Amino acid sequence: MTANRISRPWLLCVLGGFVLAGFIFMTTQPGTAQTKKKGKTDKSAKKKDQKGDPPPAEFPKRSDSIDLGAGGAEYIHLIDEHLSKGWKDNSTYPSERCTDYEFLRRASLDIIGRIPTIKEIAQFMKQPTEKRRSWLINAMLDGKEYGSGAQYAQNFANLWTVHLLTRTGSKKHHQAQMNDWLYNQLKGEGEQANPDWSKTVTELIAGAGETNRNGAVNYLLHNLGEEIKGDRTKDGHWDMVPATSRTTRLFLGIRTQCVQCHDHPFEGEWGQHHFWGINAFLRQVDSNGRPNPEGGKKKKGVMGNQEFELKDVKSFNSSGLIGYERRNTVFLFTDASFLNGKKIPKRYAGTRRDALAKFVIASPWFSKAFVNRTWGHFFGKSFTKDAVDDFGDHNPVSHPELLDKLSEDWAKKYSHNPKVLIRWICNSQAYGLSSRANKWNDKVEDETLFARMLLKPMTPEQMFESMMTATDAKLGQDKGTRLAAKEKWFDKLIVNFGNDEGEEGSFSGTVIQALLLMNGDDINKAISDPKDGAVAAIVRKRGASFAAARFAIHDLYMHTLNRPPTDKELLDMVSAKTRMWAFRKNMSPFTPIPNTPQFWTNYYQDVMWALLNCNEFILNH
Repeated sequence: MTANRISRPWLLCVLGGFVLAGFIFMTTQPGTAQTKKKGKTDKSAKKKDQKGDPPPAEFPKRSDSIDLGAGGAEYIHLIDEHLSKGWKDNSTYPSERCTDYEFLRRASLDIIGRIPTIKEIAQFMKQPTEKRRSWLINAMLDGKEYGSGAQYAQNFANLWTVHLLTRTGSKKHHQAQMNDWLYNQLKGEGEQANPDWSKTVTELIAGAGETNRNGAVNYLLHNLGEEIKGDRTKDGHWDMVPATSRTTRLFLGIRTQCVQCHDHPFEGEWGQHHFWGINAFLRQVDSNGRPNPEGGKKKKGVMGNQEFELKDVKSFNSSGLIGYERRNTVFLFTDASFLNGKKIPKRYAGTRRDALAKFVIASPWFSKAFVNRTWGHFFGKSFTKDAVDDFGDHNPVSHPELLDKLSEDWAKKYSHNPKVLIRWICNSQAYGLSSRANKWNDKVEDETLFARMLLKPMTPEQMFESMMTATDAKLGQDKGTRLAAKEKWFDKLIVNFGNDEGEEGSFSGTVIQALLLMNGDDINKAISDPKDGAVAAIVRKRGASFAAARFAIHDLYMHTLNRPPTDKELLDMVSAKTRMWAFRKNMSPFTPIPNTPQFWTNYYQDVMWALLNCNEFILNH
């Protein structure tokens, strides 16, 4: 270590400890099981809370106004009423209202997929206190401040590209096609000014054409399954097994893959005939290959990326029957039948996939699946106890009446517009609560009551975009360089297990995974760049000296954690003791701490590095 360069691992232990201590204090509170005196079990402590210290009788009132001009205000009140009733019925008390800085960071990550910029923070704080949160939600969904909905659409296009294709299951070129198509669907432009999720899903299920002309066809092309080598007029070209299970799971919230080989062991409602009945709708699909990384041989004479075509061939599976074997070795057949037993009408003019799309959209499970998944995205927990896409008695719904009402009216009155649903959720009182637990809502079983915000690890996409935003990295300003860096980082984080459903190992937000990102060359270059980036801008604005340190530290916190440092954090960061620990490692105790511009520039760089490596940055809270 040189005389004027701080040891980053050493600084991380010291400064990261300060931030972590503050973050732990933010998300816990005295009285939880961790702070009880020894000798008392969690169970006895809970009984004491329930019997000897009941929650307050009255819940805090809303302190944020609702923008009535955006429509659907009654559903925001409906959410508040149902959740409040759940709190009262379960002797739960909500956490305190989160700070405006926390809300801005949370909503930014959830709606536009990254942390806010310094400019966005200032713009948000200029709004009237009681209106700023509803203003922010509207601005992110439609306002010019965020590209008239462009950033929201891009974030949700990223999310649904992963749901439909996974991050590793298709070639980058075809993932980009799907992403671009979803972006246009979700933003809503031209004839479709208001996005309609039912139209989007209809095209995903029933769309046809070439991948470069209709990005939606990449969904089924990615999920074709095994190629059938036998008689295609009898069985079709592809077995369509992955497409069958993924279609019901993503769009209906029902896991039919469980009944592919046998009836459901827990849910008597679903049997093998349901899986193969859906599969029969898809057996006339034909394609000249698939865009999977391991599939599709390079076509002779084709320059650049090879495109594929999806179409229906009526002579395929002409009988309409699909055979499947029961566990008792009996072989049965079924024709195209929806989960409720409905079949394609006689003399139907469209394709089987057209009919399937109509059945899916008309099903009450369709809107429930989207509402439940969207709720889970924003709260870190859906209405269902466990998996977000597995409706059934084994996975009970915490607020069935609320889910039913939101789903039904979102479909019938608001034409499946995702923006409307997002407004309802983000304007609710529960979404604006702190992640800091109290003694009445800190148990695992309290999570589906939504009396506090759960901690959520950033997705790889959120983390990458947030890193670029926090450091103002130069590579983030060039589209080509940015994409290359993004793909390189993802390669370190995502593993494709290659199972028959095309699932992959997902990013879990662990410290080890995050450090792979944060300690790469790109981030270190962005932090230490003497001309470009956030630290360089702070040095130019504030200067590099002891007198300027407090202001510079404040700016570093705003860039990374999107809040001002607490008084204690600020004192700790600029104290002689902290600088001594960081600087004098392996040095004489009599070596003076320098007060030069170079020392303070290095110090700012290392403080930013430590803040980027702390849990408060990695987690969405």
